[in-house]
Amino acid sequence: MRQLGASEKKGGRKPASIAQPDLLPAVEALIERDTAGSPVDANIRWTNRPVADLAEELQDQGFLIGVDALRRILFEEMGLSRRQAFKDEAACAYEYRDEQFRYIARLRAEYERHEWPVLSVDTKKKEILGNFYHPGRAITDGRVRVQDHDFVTSDQRLVPYGAYDTLRNEGLMYLAQGADTSELACDAIWRWWQRLGRRHYWCAPRLLLLCDCGGSNGRRQYRFKEELCCLARDMRCDIQVAHYPPGCSKYNPIEHRMFCHVSRALQAVVLKTIEVAKDFIGRTKTTTGLRVVAEIARRTYQKGLKATRDFLDNNPIRFNAFLPELNYTASWVSML
Repeated sequence: MRQLGASEKKGGRKPASIAQPDLLPAVEALIERDTAGSPVDANIRWTNRPVADLAEELQDQGFLIGVDALRRILFEEMGLSRRQAFKDEAACAYEYRDEQFRYIARLRAEYERHEWPVLSVDTKKKEILGNFYHPGRAITDGRVRVQDHDFVTSDQRLVPYGAYDTLRNEGLMYLAQGADTSELACDAIWRWWQRLGRRHYWCAPRLLLLCDCGGSNGRRQYRFKEELCCLARDMRCDIQVAHYPPGCSKYNPIEHRMFCHVSRALQAVVLKTIEVAKDFIGRTKTTTGLRVVAEIARRTYQKGLKATRDFLDNNPIRFNAFLPELNYTASWVSML
């Protein structure tokens, strides 16, 4: 077969942008007009119009262009691609955000060096009990039928509170009904201590508690601080609390080291009863050795309880000199 010379060109149809020199400027003008753009970078082009709509408008302007050819122009010649927005900007501009993260990292390194417990706690997304839809797919030989509307009552809502031991890669899910309260949070920590923590950390002088800034274990919840003091007295060890800055709950270790795997264990499961939820949550495991114990609460938690006047007048909490609104200690000796 004769090879082509350096000055010879291959045959074939020319690209649409070359055959029609005015096509590329028209596409750019169309994108510029319909762009959603970026609020922080004017050089980023972003449009949500379908390629077929753009091709149809270009055809109305007199251009010979199809959907496939326009897609090649957008993706290959103009360097665009299909993307979605990423949640990577902090919603709350906390002044000492980086300083608090570095402080938590130093605390964790110190506790891990002494083999003291580091416990990450939080409330997982509430689940619905009953014959209701739950996202996910399962292998089955028939159709799973559930109700077409999620009309639920308060006693059909499950509040799963988690306590995760970062050193031993194990945790407890405390399944309660009612309200997400500070009493529920401290009861979950106590049950973790009774079932998992005490056998390994019975001689540890203190425990590091990592939690979010809001919710039942929030930094402004004085009922939570009061319950922590009682918990420290019962555990006979100091509880040092470090809250993550506002808007940084996703960095709490329990979110990406336990809750995501619990959600995977519950996918496509119809949680008709709380016992079904306990069974499937208890099956959670990973190749790295994660172990999850599930337990059903023996009481229903009611919202509206406040810290007692005696606690507020004689607050035994020791606030740290560094960011005291985020860092403090509940001492068990002060409760004797």
